[in-house]
Amino acid sequence: MKIAIGSDHGGYRLKEEVKKYLDDKNIEFVDFGCESEESVDYPDIAAKVSKEVQSGKCDQGILICRSGIGMSMVANKFKGIRCALCHNEYTAKYARLHNDANILAMGADDLTTNEAICILRMWFATEFEGGRHIERLKLIEEIENKNMK
Repeated sequence: MKIAIGSDHGGYRLKEEVKKYLDDKNIEFVDFGCESEESVDYPDIAAKVSKEVQSGKCDQGILICRSGIGMSMVANKFKGIRCALCHNEYTAKYARLHNDANILAMGADDLTTNEAICILRMWFATEFEGGRHIERLKLIEEIENKNMK
């Protein structure tokens, strides 16, 4: 598994902690920025991560900003991206189980490092259930095809 990861300045510290977790678990990742707490534009970072997942160069993505909202909004502008803003293990589980989300967004201001790691553990441990959810993903794809030109 290869993960694309990125944050803005507000998510930088949490991103660095998440990278330590990924290293500890021998999960390959590519960091698309930012490199400090100096102000950056989150849409640029979210776009880089989303393109990597969209192209298949990375299997999944992780985006972190202060709330997770802006990053998730940008990611979901990319066809085939299903970015879920997760606040706890429950939302991470169902984002993967029912929606086959391929990018996880988290808000650094809302989570401790431990909470973020628990969310990641659940995210990685949960596989897409398939079944009736496949039809719903097809509906999402139809909506994308109709509205994303």
